[in-house]
Amino acid sequence: MQKEYNAKYLEYVSKISPKTNEKRSLLRAFLVGGTICLIGQFIRFFLEFTFGLYGDVLSATTSIILIFIGSFLTGIGVYDRIGKFAGGGSIVPITGFANSVVSPAMEFKTEGYIYGLAAKMFVIAGPILVFGIIGSVGVGVIYYIVGLFL
Repeated sequence: MQKEYNAKYLEYVSKISPKTNEKRSLLRAFLVGGTICLIGQFIRFFLEFTFGLYGDVLSATTSIILIFIGSFLTGIGVYDRIGKFAGGGSIVPITGFANSVVSPAMEFKTEGYIYGLAAKMFVIAGPILVFGIIGSVGVGVIYYIVGLFL
């Protein structure tokens, strides 16, 4: 009996699901993601040759500018359109992370600055940050312990 329901459900889902063109989606993701990275590289070269930045300062400044651009484009509604066009190509670069922080905050800003904006800012990005920090601490502890014995 359960198998019949599962089969009917899968048939229904395949009927109503939109058909996707995988090659077109992959090409769009590649082009948009590559363009975002190209813009980041241009910013990096500009900062390096115009202001003489190098090393960690150059990397941090480039990241900050890209995060600002991603947040700004999300704020004016452009990044969502880029995301619809590019799919995963807009999520992977650092601008996608900025989008994932700003979007929920904007959605809940009507609830106020504390309960809406501040509380919802990390709804999507929060788990990524938590697991990223826990993972990096775990790797650091393992690296430290291995270093004691070598």
